[in-house]
Amino acid sequence: MPTEHDTDDVRDRIATAADTVGTNWPIHSFVTANPLAGYEDRPFHEAAERAERLRGGRTYPGVETFRDAWERGRIDPDALRAELAAHGYDADPETSLARLAERDDCDPERDDATARVDRALAKWLAAFCDEGEASWPMPNREAGFYDAVRTTARHDSRIPNAASLADAPDDPAAAIAAVLADVPRERWTAVFEAHLNALPGWTGLVKYRVERGDEWQDAYPITLVGYLAARLLLAERFDAPLDPLAEGEADTPDEPDVPLAEAWLRAWEASYRDEVVDAVADASAARADGDTEGDAERADAQLVFCIDTRSEVFRRHLEAAGDYETHGYAGFFGVPMRYEGYGAEASTDACPPIVDAEHHVGERPADAHAHERAAHDRWTGRLHAGETVLKAVKSNAATAFSFVESAGSAYGVALAARTLVPERVHDLRDALDERLPSVPDFCTPTVERDGTHEGGLPVGMTHEERVEYAAAAFETMGWAEFSRLVVFTGHASETSNNPYEASLDCGACAGQPGGPNARVLAAICNDDAVRDALRERGHELPEDTVFLAAEHNTTTDEVTLYDRDVPESHAADVERLRADLDVARSGAAAERAEAMAVDPEDATRETERRAADWAETRPEWGLAGNAAFVVGPRDLTADRDLDGRAFLHSYDWERDDGDALADIFAGPVVVTQWINAQYYFSTVDNAAYGSGSKVTQNPVGNVGVYQGNGGDLMTGLPLQSLMAADDDPYHQPLRLSVVVHAPVERVRDVLADNEHVRTLCENGWLSLTVVDPTRGHDAYEYDGEFARVEATEPEADPEGVDAGDAAPTDPLLAADD
Repeated sequence: MPTEHDTDDVRDRIATAADTVGTNWPIHSFVTANPLAGYEDRPFHEAAERAERLRGGRTYPGVETFRDAWERGRIDPDALRAELAAHGYDADPETSLARLAERDDCDPERDDATARVDRALAKWLAAFCDEGEASWPMPNREAGFYDAVRTTARHDSRIPNAASLADAPDDPAAAIAAVLADVPRERWTAVFEAHLNALPGWTGLVKYRVERGDEWQDAYPITLVGYLAARLLLAERFDAPLDPLAEGEADTPDEPDVPLAEAWLRAWEASYRDEVVDAVADASAARADGDTEGDAERADAQLVFCIDTRSEVFRRHLEAAGDYETHGYAGFFGVPMRYEGYGAEASTDACPPIVDAEHHVGERPADAHAHERAAHDRWTGRLHAGETVLKAVKSNAATAFSFVESAGSAYGVALAARTLVPERVHDLRDALDERLPSVPDFCTPTVERDGTHEGGLPVGMTHEERVEYAAAAFETMGWAEFSRLVVFTGHASETSNNPYEASLDCGACAGQPGGPNARVLAAICNDDAVRDALRERGHELPEDTVFLAAEHNTTTDEVTLYDRDVPESHAADVERLRADLDVARSGAAAERAEAMAVDPEDATRETERRAADWAETRPEWGLAGNAAFVVGPRDLTADRDLDGRAFLHSYDWERDDGDALADIFAGPVVVTQWINAQYYFSTVDNAAYGSGSKVTQNPVGNVGVYQGNGGDLMTGLPLQSLMAADDDPYHQPLRLSVVVHAPVERVRDVLADNEHVRTLCENGWLSLTVVDPTRGHDAYEYDGEFARVEATEPEADPEGVDAGDAAPTDPLLAADD
């Protein structure tokens, strides 16, 4: 019998092994994340090698991807030769590509017994983890996954000796120890790693439930220990290998230093990064020389967008349409909240996954708008009732045929319209929206402190907290002046029949629309007491400045202004802004349409069709193409077409003592690296890290999608979000290049206090370049220490940063290594 020491050892080793699997959010709140997050403490190439051993699959772009980038001139020849030579490879590109082509890309075949374990386990995981979709829920779920499997799966005729599952120990850790009794204890962690990575999608969902918790986890608990116990019991009964990696663990890669693919990838990234850095450095120098236009005139409006790459496109077109300032800020607008929509059955987190929600915010109907509320309730009540009846008759065997007989023709016409003329469906939806009051028309978010929600979070915020959130926004973006209108603009997508719709919403809001967060910050900033407190802190808020919220529909590029409470004195300002937003929409839609091989003249109508067409597999490109994150004033990039590939965060180092930059590194830098990593891995091997084609996907349990009718949950992005065609990738798989406009000492100090980001940089998961406006606008790259890029005149820089061409030392960071 396993001892208490055995079970404690099992739990400790499972906790360690679980780091090799990324967290997988339910698809209804899809959050992009690095699928190899648990390996970030290793150099990228070592992590890649380990991941390939555990999961199979590819972790670098294939030879054809590199060849395409080379032939299109995306890889600078000098950069490539330098990288190849630095790592001991033949510097001739064609010879190098030929060697890459020799690489064996075949995944190791999984034995039949293990495949049967996967199928059986996935079936019971789908039944257990279902979130309200199944008509017949799995019995005994309230006892937890391990017990539910023991009591239910024992009746599964496809499992050999299934009845004996009931005889397994009650403690899942004890069951694991018993199954592994003949496996050397020093192999247990490797065993757990192998089995956790066998179905990384399901394992990642279990991790999500354990780490995040929600009402489903509270009602039907599942743990990694219970999951592994069930898997190992099944492996024992199917006579599958308990230690799949026992052979070959001692194998070492035959690559010198780093793999050849890593050298090509670094050269490609350097080629792209140099263009961005040069643009920022040139703009920085021009700014200092006074070559940029002054800002003596007060802008017609200031609009704050999410740092999302799609905002870069729209911001350019809006700035061209009128005298507008645009700024970038994380799309949850700095308010860590859990949001409950009007009439919603549950609340959802509306802040990044690395931030814990601290406030519960709901919608409070305003008495002055009772008429709008009544109209909204009447229409939505009818729609909800109709949807309920329709779902019931379609899924009930006794009524399905009579439903088709009585309503089939009308229903068929509706389906035909959605299929043949989806843009007309969009028109109908717009017409309904114009008649039907929306929630912001009659509700106000609960920003003032008002007790405690049943979930334990305080409702709203104290006065001091509201002041802090407003001040943090102003200080992080480096604001000194304010226009008559300041618009916080969240974003959301609009699609039909799309399991991945949450992946197109705001990542900073945990895959939710960003409009509610924008409304909260606008309400805070319009509060007279908050404004008085901000003035006492040095923020010169003019009396005529009005804050309002908006939401950018990234599929159609429409922007909805929430202007219910804007005073009459600003009505003309709002109407002028509304007109220019329409102009910007046309331009942005045309640019995106061209990227989708659509006639730009038909762009607006085409975006509406894509939003309404339930057969459309690519409603928009999302964040495909992302490759850079620029932190600095907008005027450094305002005149540059960054092609929707850059995250843009407003920041003015002269108005910061270091705290704002530290916050940017701790939050947005980490989240954008997650996004970039998921796009990268989903592109380089969509079968292993993405989710395949939408055409062959099937949703399961409201938690994810299968390819086909069973197996593992898909963990990443679908092919249609990444590929223009089967052999034509739209997304260029590059790791994130972070470019910061600030004194290098400032950035060095921030890195010294942020071990996680420092590790990401030093292990090659992202690159960091600083354009220093205090040192001739030179660029400094960080690789464990700062070195000036292509220095031409050696000079001794202070604080241990040598700007000469010798490798500098950085005592502060070296002490932390």
